[in-house]
Amino acid sequence: MASLGHCSSVIRNINAVQRHPCKKSLPILSAFNNAANFSQHKRCQFSGQLRHIYTSDSQKSAVAFRSDLKNCKRVVVKLGSAVITRDDECGVALGRLASIVEQVSNLQLAGRQMLLVTSGAVAFGKQRLRHEVRMSQSMRETLTPIQGQFQLESRACAAAGQSGLMSLYEAMFSQYGLTTAQVLVTKPDFYHDYSRSNLRSTINELLRMNIVPILNANDVVSPPPEPDKDLHGVISIKDNDSLAARLAVEMNADLLLLLSDVNGIFSAPPGHEGSRLLDTVYPGDTAGVVFGSKSRVGLGGMESKVKAANWALDRGVGVVIANGVSQQPVITDVVKGKKVGTFFSETKPAGLSSDQQALRAREGGRKLQSLSADQRAEMINKLANLLLERQESILAANKMDLDSARISGNLSNAMISRLSLDRSKLQNLANGLKQIAATSHENIGRVLKRTKVAEGLNLQQVTVPIGVLMVIFESRPDCLPQVAALALSSGNGLLLKGGKEAIQTNKYLQSLVTEALNLHDCADAIALVSTREDVSDLLKLNDLIDLVIPRGSKEMIQKIQEQSQGIPVLGHSEGICHVYLDIDADPEMALEIVRDSKCDYPAACNAMETLLIHKGLQRTQLFENVLEMLGLEQVKIHPGQRLSRSLKFGPAEAQSMSIEYGGLECGVEIVDDIKGAVNHINKYGSSHTDVIVTKNEEVADYFLKAVDSASVFHNCSTRFADGYRFGLGAEVGISTTRIHSRGPVGVEGLLTTKWILQGSGDCVQQYAEGGTKHYVHQRLAITDDTTSSSDDEITSEQS
Repeated sequence: MASLGHCSSVIRNINAVQRHPCKKSLPILSAFNNAANFSQHKRCQFSGQLRHIYTSDSQKSAVAFRSDLKNCKRVVVKLGSAVITRDDECGVALGRLASIVEQVSNLQLAGRQMLLVTSGAVAFGKQRLRHEVRMSQSMRETLTPIQGQFQLESRACAAAGQSGLMSLYEAMFSQYGLTTAQVLVTKPDFYHDYSRSNLRSTINELLRMNIVPILNANDVVSPPPEPDKDLHGVISIKDNDSLAARLAVEMNADLLLLLSDVNGIFSAPPGHEGSRLLDTVYPGDTAGVVFGSKSRVGLGGMESKVKAANWALDRGVGVVIANGVSQQPVITDVVKGKKVGTFFSETKPAGLSSDQQALRAREGGRKLQSLSADQRAEMINKLANLLLERQESILAANKMDLDSARISGNLSNAMISRLSLDRSKLQNLANGLKQIAATSHENIGRVLKRTKVAEGLNLQQVTVPIGVLMVIFESRPDCLPQVAALALSSGNGLLLKGGKEAIQTNKYLQSLVTEALNLHDCADAIALVSTREDVSDLLKLNDLIDLVIPRGSKEMIQKIQEQSQGIPVLGHSEGICHVYLDIDADPEMALEIVRDSKCDYPAACNAMETLLIHKGLQRTQLFENVLEMLGLEQVKIHPGQRLSRSLKFGPAEAQSMSIEYGGLECGVEIVDDIKGAVNHINKYGSSHTDVIVTKNEEVADYFLKAVDSASVFHNCSTRFADGYRFGLGAEVGISTTRIHSRGPVGVEGLLTTKWILQGSGDCVQQYAEGGTKHYVHQRLAITDDTTSSSDDEITSEQS
């Protein structure tokens, strides 16, 4: 097994056929003779002599973006020593290896060509040989071990461990119906055209037969580049980083995935102050990176990985360095294009990355806080005026999005309705923004509580911005200026992530926001994220983003709530809103409220989805009039179980009473009384908005108190559950959660508080038993002088 071409039974068989003069060997012989030409010459120092290294002519560009990784066909996965080896540094980590094999197998079975470059033979052999030595020791030697007696020679460990490691791989991959082939190489094999040609031909044939090639350096005969170092009696394992890079280039791979025991490349050694993970690096970015120590078990460290990665990237192979020790399916995630590890790219994006935008949004938000309320209001009014002045351009951009949506046919009628803008919507937007501007002086620095803690020690609780918000919305471009104005008024930095269906409208609206922000040099405070990253990647920026607010379909909101990693999510998953017609409902009022709640804008989250009717109304004219009206409005009715039983001929029973239809459909059910209505709403509702129509004040009072929803109304349409209609100017969203805002969320929901304590040399010890000072904890009134404190005074204390 000293040279390539004699590493496995598969390779031996192919070479045998090549040497055989029989004509039947011609196809395989041709595969060897038709190997790629070699033209690019490199020079390398090896064993004191200069040798030529050739690389294939088939140069290509590496994948430019993470999202392109899902299209990679041929993938080389390098398993580092720390990934394969157990924590005791002797033997293989079976559970970890089983997870890796499962991921590689699934990708192979999905049509990709997977190649493994693995370490582990020395560790595997070390474990076996230590057992053999122990078995051969005398009782006295076992009881009184001699220090250093287990310093086994690494080549012997490799010889003993290679077959066992390969058998383990064979057994694991066989569980997925896959065959493996062992390929052992030495460094000299890469300096000879013949052996390199055999390498490519052999591996290509294995891949053609859907076999997973497993490569390793032949440590049995290959001398180490430097003396092995013992780590607590465990011999180090050879570095395979350069081998994996060379193999990826030779095989024209699309992706090289280097797995280690760290998350990727850091700006400084992990754990050092100021060190941060580099999500993406470009040529030259790693020149200033400070590398730490080498791997705990292998000869290679992060520096060797970076050198191998840059070398492969320069030759057209995409590279990711990631953590193979984590519990996450890192190989699968990388190939899906998720933000895992450090991605090497030669293509620098035209704009800023999302984390750079988040950093700038935080700084921009702090600058907003330093402005006066009048300055913030001036920018909001500027944006409101621009919406009217540039409405022709806005509607032209919106028409482009609408035309694309209709041509693609991917959007429902409800989504197209949300996507559409008109002059009326723009006028309402402008009016709402002016409302927000008019109340901006009431937001930052407002004193909520004053306490005299002791003589000369006074405490205040004041309002401050949350920090950096990320609002994710689909279809509704009118959301963008609304949320931007709310962020401006509350002094928050803001990242906006819109759906691709509204890309033209959002881009133009964002340009208007930037123009307004430039009045006071705050353009970075609000940014439209237009990167190719998935939303799931943005939700990992928990150190940069303080609150996520999703606006869109219940599927999108639920997905964001599930995927958010450490960032609070404010929103609602569904808008299952009810209207209950009590026995004492006014017939005309009831008819109009039901019509408006369901038919005014059925795609809205505050539209009625279920109509509840008191059993005493079932055989009345009101009942018939309501059903007739819904029919004329082309509303499809889904009767509940109780109503369905009473209908001799009618539509099929509703599949569920917890459905948000989002269109001209609704559920209708009969309930016994007010308690039955409340029980139904609390069981099937989504805590969004629920309405009672009745003239009975006592019944109405019970409903308003007993229904557990964010908005509960008496004798009015569900459609009033809206920030603009509540007088908030606009809403950043509607929340059905209990922390920290519920219902339509305006500026108030984008503020938090901080405590300001002003003393006169006070120390806690002075207030201990027998001390010279005493607590009084006297609640103080919030005087007019306090509430009128300027933003400049408050924010100077904040900073």
